[in-house]
Amino acid sequence: MPREVRAVVFDLDDTLYPYRRFRLSGLAAVAAHLADRTGLSERLLFTTLAHASRGATAGGELQECLERHGLPSAWLPELIDHLRYHRPHLRLPRTTARVLRELRASGWRLGVLTNGPRTIQRAKVEALGLAPFVDVVGYASAIGTGRGKPDPDCFAWMARQLSVPAARTVVVGDSEVCDIEGARAAGMLPVRCRVWERHPGHTAARADLQRFSDLPALAAALVEEASKRHAA
Repeated sequence: MPREVRAVVFDLDDTLYPYRRFRLSGLAAVAAHLADRTGLSERLLFTTLAHASRGATAGGELQECLERHGLPSAWLPELIDHLRYHRPHLRLPRTTARVLRELRASGWRLGVLTNGPRTIQRAKVEALGLAPFVDVVGYASAIGTGRGKPDPDCFAWMARQLSVPAARTVVVGDSEVCDIEGARAAGMLPVRCRVWERHPGHTAARADLQRFSDLPALAAALVEEASKRHAA
């Protein structure tokens, strides 16, 4: 296997795009469904849901909306399904697309490794239009043991699919447990993504990424450093 090959493996949510956009897309789908069912204003319903998605009511948006508009709490499971399984309206951020193009033009092999139900994650990948930008998309729950990240087995699977040694593979993700610890256990080079969420505290990652545009230079430096360390 040529030493010059190198790869970047990305987490999906809150790494390649802000997860909140998926959440808002789901809330819009819920608002449209409720408007059809009740005759209430779709805009009013979405405003209620979006407002409830911030602050103390975050995570309880659906319950808050049902209660505020006097709707049956028994509708909650149905709304949860609409939220999870809607067809998302997402767009890959311009900087993300530019960086992915830059990496591929420089010879990097690129992959996405994501946790979560395959049906939901695949819908996000398709909505973001990621296929032309990456070589491999891995759904961790369907790889190897099926335990998903941080199981090193799914990271090893990505390295095999990309035909790049683990020691020359940079993993970019926002989760300290799933992405950073998983990548370290697999012998890869973890980078914590703080572009969309400012995760506080210590990280076991090799570096923090605060601007996506910094990634090409950062990834190149990490692989170069690792190559020198292994050669010493």
